[in-house]
Amino acid sequence: MTNHQEDLELDLKVKNMETTTFDKVLLKTAFCCMAADGDIDKREIELIKSLCRAEDVFQNFDFLSEINSLVSNINSNSKEFISSFFKEINSVNLSENEELMLINFAIETIKADEEIKYSEVKFFKAIRHHLKVTNDRILIEYPEIESFLKEDIDTDSSFEKLLHHFQEVADFPQFEQIKEAE
Repeated sequence: MTNHQEDLELDLKVKNMETTTFDKVLLKTAFCCMAADGDIDKREIELIKSLCRAEDVFQNFDFLSEINSLVSNINSNSKEFISSFFKEINSVNLSENEELMLINFAIETIKADEEIKYSEVKFFKAIRHHLKVTNDRILIEYPEIESFLKEDIDTDSSFEKLLHHFQEVADFPQFEQIKEAE
């Protein structure tokens, strides 16, 4: 890669970091949780659409355009896409309520296809690692996810280890663009 290409990529990354907003982080969270098992299920898409419609943070939001942009980005480089997602979570100063909303989007998306895979739980644990809200507070809202919050047998639960484990079990195919429901 030439220096010019590297500069352009860096400029693009900086631009993306500057325009990170809570609505985009929420959508990307749900999208990543949907893709974490290597399959995009129509029930997950419908759930994410309904979650976006129900929240006030999604004003003037073109769901189809935004979700297909995420599909294109994960298809071009899934590991970089996932890494950039976690950088975005860190770049947005989230309140406790926003963190709980993010957790809600993640959990609801993971449950939407009625099959919870290990890769999805590992991905949730990696998300959890970036949030300040306490497990006790999470369990008040979502007592059914207690097993998602437990440490794995491997006691090294550093973010790098969680991300590495997730990327080992995640198998990202080339996803199809999402079409408007007929």
